[in-house]
Amino acid sequence: MRKEFSTGSTCLRPSLPDVRRRNFMCGRYTQTADPTKLAHRFRLEPPEPGISRRYNIAPTQDAPVVSNNDPKRLRLMRWGLIPSWAKDEAIGNRMINARAETLAEKPSFKKPLERRRCLVLSDGFYEWRKANRAKIPVRIVLKSREPFAFAGLWDIWPDPEGREVPTFTIITTEANELLKPIHDRMPVILRPEDEGKWVDPKLVDPTNLIPFLKPYPAVEMESYEVSPSVNSPSDDSPNCIAPLNKDLLAK
Repeated sequence: MRKEFSTGSTCLRPSLPDVRRRNFMCGRYTQTADPTKLAHRFRLEPPEPGISRRYNIAPTQDAPVVSNNDPKRLRLMRWGLIPSWAKDEAIGNRMINARAETLAEKPSFKKPLERRRCLVLSDGFYEWRKANRAKIPVRIVLKSREPFAFAGLWDIWPDPEGREVPTFTIITTEANELLKPIHDRMPVILRPEDEGKWVDPKLVDPTNLIPFLKPYPAVEMESYEVSPSVNSPSDDSPNCIAPLNKDLLAK
């Protein structure tokens, strides 16, 4: 029988970090595919209740992941890794991303890299492009518009009431040519043939894992401007992903 965990939805959440002002990458993303399509794409068991389309996933919110201790199951975890040894959940606000280059060195990430890896399911992410004094929200997707998986790490934090709260972080790497004009970092998007290896519990040597953490080919991606409504984490509607001008797609 599976051990069940609290997703942390009943915990007191710290304030959401402002991803437009802090140097996060990525700090918002989407997962708009039907859960049944996700299960088929990633060869998972039928999705459980609570998994739904998301248009503006923000830090501290629950989101769908596939963990290496149960690689056929889609489950919800809280975004913002809280190490098992942490005394304060607010540390998760600063750990929504993890740099690929230093994973094996950081105490918060070293053991998860070896033992607790996950697929963070998505079909796009947001970044803010500077335009004079303004910041224009941009959505980055695959040209195929298919779902994909970010490389992630997870951990379990025991909250003050004794509940076990599963949390995760998204690994980042250097930006590809599409992202460089916007940001110097990008989330690691795993190639489909590497997804199963990333959540293979038999792989524990970092030297066999780090090679998966490279920039996704820019030629297979594109970006487009979206409405400023995405700036608000309370807006999780389809309006967030609608192109402002279909003729201005950046490819």
